[in-house]
Amino acid sequence: MSLTRYTTSERLTLTSFDLSPAEKAALQGPASVTDKVKNRLEQLDDFEEGSLKEMLNLSQQEYVSRIDELSHQLQSAWQQDQRVRSLKIAIQCSKLLVDTSVIQFYPSKFVLVTDVLDTFGQLVYGRLLEMAQYMAPGAVVPGRLPDDFTPNQVPESAKETCRNWFFKIASIRELTPRLYVEAAVLKCYKFLQENEHQEALLRLAHMTRGIGDPLVSLYARSYLCRVGMSVAPIYKDHLTLSFKDFLKCYSQVQSDTVQNTLALQKMEMQSYLQLYSPGLDWILQCMAHRSSESILNDILIDGRKQCNSALLLNSIMTAFKPEYIAARTSQFIEHIRACEDSGFPKHLLFKTLGLCLVVADPPESQKLQILNDAWQSIVRLRGAAAYVACAEVWMEYALRHFGEREIDTILGDIIKHVTPDRAFEQHYGQLQSIVDKIVTHIHDFSRLFSINKFLPFIDLFQKESVKVEVCKLVLETFVRYQLEPTSDLVIVNALMFLARIMHDSVNALSLEDEMRHIGQLVCGFLKRVRLCF
Repeated sequence: MSLTRYTTSERLTLTSFDLSPAEKAALQGPASVTDKVKNRLEQLDDFEEGSLKEMLNLSQQEYVSRIDELSHQLQSAWQQDQRVRSLKIAIQCSKLLVDTSVIQFYPSKFVLVTDVLDTFGQLVYGRLLEMAQYMAPGAVVPGRLPDDFTPNQVPESAKETCRNWFFKIASIRELTPRLYVEAAVLKCYKFLQENEHQEALLRLAHMTRGIGDPLVSLYARSYLCRVGMSVAPIYKDHLTLSFKDFLKCYSQVQSDTVQNTLALQKMEMQSYLQLYSPGLDWILQCMAHRSSESILNDILIDGRKQCNSALLLNSIMTAFKPEYIAARTSQFIEHIRACEDSGFPKHLLFKTLGLCLVVADPPESQKLQILNDAWQSIVRLRGAAAYVACAEVWMEYALRHFGEREIDTILGDIIKHVTPDRAFEQHYGQLQSIVDKIVTHIHDFSRLFSINKFLPFIDLFQKESVKVEVCKLVLETFVRYQLEPTSDLVIVNALMFLARIMHDSVNALSLEDEMRHIGQLVCGFLKRVRLCF
């Protein structure tokens, strides 16, 4: 998940704390085991009773820097044998995931915080592994546990330390921090008992039902699913439970509480629903891992009964194998038309479906019908941005399976949609991508220029720098794939027009590399022309 996508210009708040007297005393090194235990208990009391402070009005960059600083503090405290302080930092970080005061930033904050929790979990597991020395058969001195160790090989002292960690975590008063921190150290159950992971995953999955905010609960479930994939990749019960709980809770996005939050933060429902995508994608990707097509069928049935949302449908198409989606393309088009968008843009569904069909082919007998059905919906999309986003993807589908007539029809329709109000000026990047896809799939230039709308499509690029780049794409393809000289006047005339555009763009300010590149393309084109008089 990209941290650049979920950003904010709002000011953020972060709760921090200073060293308590107990921690300062611990840094000097307690004289006895009794003093050490006493200090650790006092540190936990300090955390519960106070010693916390709020850092207000942080920018996004300051907030990210502060999270990084907490991660370094956690590792530093661990190296100094300050285990309780490390736990306190992990608890502090997990508490940040309860806060939705700047909701647009929540997915990025989730990534930052769970990175810290993962680090904490690795430190605890590494420490227990270091303590769990055992006597291998025939060995003279104790050694490190093998990678595939069983609880029977773990000495009782290491098991006791492991239990103490889980007891400390169980004493955390707030539900969300307790859930996250236990999930972070879930791998440590391997020291205690076989299949303990599975029982813990299911118990934690039930615990997520106690989180009231639907966005917070979704990301808690996604973290649990992510951890579950690393400790028990074959076990699926907690995944199914987490998904079904999400379906039951989805109606909360229309609740007064959520609506008031969105009104307070001046956020549209469309933007809010897109915050759910990364978390829901991860849950479904875990469910799709090594799963059969029957799992996809069950999810589609459950989703349509309980949720029937565009958000869910988009995540399903993102998570499962493109082959599974392509085999059911007609069914998905029906689902897209019938689903409740509830603010989630439907054009994203057609775009995601198109991306699946670029990778995997639908049934041969349905290819044309699929294009017709999809395009009927795409042409009715409101706004040039939504239309072009879908057209860019579905153009590649048409190029893979159809000929010049269908490509010509689609290009003509794109020209028709982006010409009003000069909308093409806002979408040069996507329109250039369409040209790139066309010349990638069509190397026969007699076929290319038989597409009547191709050159009018090139004329949409009225910004000189962009038009020159588009002309380069076409000339580069010609020079690379035209092995024999051509005397076709249609090809020569069209490419001469494009070459002249490149030539005329060169001036006294052009870079030497740019002039050399254009010169090579023009010369390469002329070498492949054979005119007969």
